[in-house]
Amino acid sequence: MWRDLAPLGRDPGSGGYRRYAWTAADADCRAWFRAQAEDRGLTCEVDRNGNQWAWLGDPLAGDAVVTGSHLDSVPDGGAFDGPLGVVSSFAALDELRRRGARLTKPLAITNFGDEEGARFGLACVGSRLTAGRLTAAQAHELRDGEGIPLPKAMEAAGYDPATLGPDPERLARIGAFVELHVEQGRALDLSGDPVGIASAIWPHGRWRFDFHGEANHAGTTRLADRRDPMLTYAETVLAARREAELAGALATFGKISVEPNGVNAIPSLVRGWLDSRAADQSALDTVVAAIEAAAREAADRAGIDVRVVRESFTPVVEFEHALRDELARILAHRPGSGGRVADRAGSGGREVPVLGTGAGHDAGILSGSLPTAMLFVRNPTGVSHSPAESAAEDDCVAGVLTLADVLEGLACA
Repeated sequence: MWRDLAPLGRDPGSGGYRRYAWTAADADCRAWFRAQAEDRGLTCEVDRNGNQWAWLGDPLAGDAVVTGSHLDSVPDGGAFDGPLGVVSSFAALDELRRRGARLTKPLAITNFGDEEGARFGLACVGSRLTAGRLTAAQAHELRDGEGIPLPKAMEAAGYDPATLGPDPERLARIGAFVELHVEQGRALDLSGDPVGIASAIWPHGRWRFDFHGEANHAGTTRLADRRDPMLTYAETVLAARREAELAGALATFGKISVEPNGVNAIPSLVRGWLDSRAADQSALDTVVAAIEAAAREAADRAGIDVRVVRESFTPVVEFEHALRDELARILAHRPGSGGRVADRAGSGGREVPVLGTGAGHDAGILSGSLPTAMLFVRNPTGVSHSPAESAAEDDCVAGVLTLADVLEGLACA
């Protein structure tokens, strides 16, 4: 499976992935998903928001156990973020069949669309729509960097945007959703554990900073006469790092657009996007407010107009404690574990650690609608959203076996 999926959407220059929503690469990934489902005799369907579902058992029976993740990527992203969860879900189903497990509940594997938000600027579009966290009207307003509206992109890919919207009936038929994901950090590497259980997702959001100055000639305009928004933007970037360190938070300006974007022209507009995350809401509010204050102070000194728009926000997500505790109970009592994770999962007999994360996920979006949980697989370098993202094969196998144990415990009860 991994070898078949690996070439899809990979850029030969960077070695990273460009699997953006409703593009040819996305279509290739969807075809891969459908083929994997059909090879296993699963019923494959696409919901009203473009998310893919592969069912074993009756989808209408209720109390289903669902697993999966996403296949799209950030620009020049890594191979594991998202795809590891989908590949591991199919592999875990194969393992359950090898064991002869007798499921008493429907089981589904899902591929949520546009999780990364690389094309339209909003993360988790597929799951947000399904959970009612994004309205159809709001989705219709989303545009990519070339000004193409999301509905037009969907139509070009062969999907009907008229069906977009909440899907409470589907969510009501799901008893639990468990998402496996490569860890985006080094907590497991530092603790020496191959697999962990998620406790919570930090609150996080994206803010757009628009700095309006005055376009002029780079070769003839005196420095004293310039209203250069790039300088104010640069001061704001440095302020973001400073304020994040003071607040114990994270703040990143990772995307920028410039007008008129000429080498020999002073910009008239610099637009930068801030991504900020923190362990709690108070720290996040503190760091974002401080960055905005620093931007306005610098703008006032330079005669620059600044506008700040919050484009997305996700509050802290505490995964349901009952389901999280159930995962820990299942893993503690599986054969040969002696109250610890089984050695056959590559754990060395360690207890499964519980850890938080600063990264957003579909499981977090869905947590307000149904019980959700997450498993993390060790990332030896902690690098993510990069071609250097990696995970050892033994750890990936440990993740598959752990997920299989969890699914067996939840769906065979």
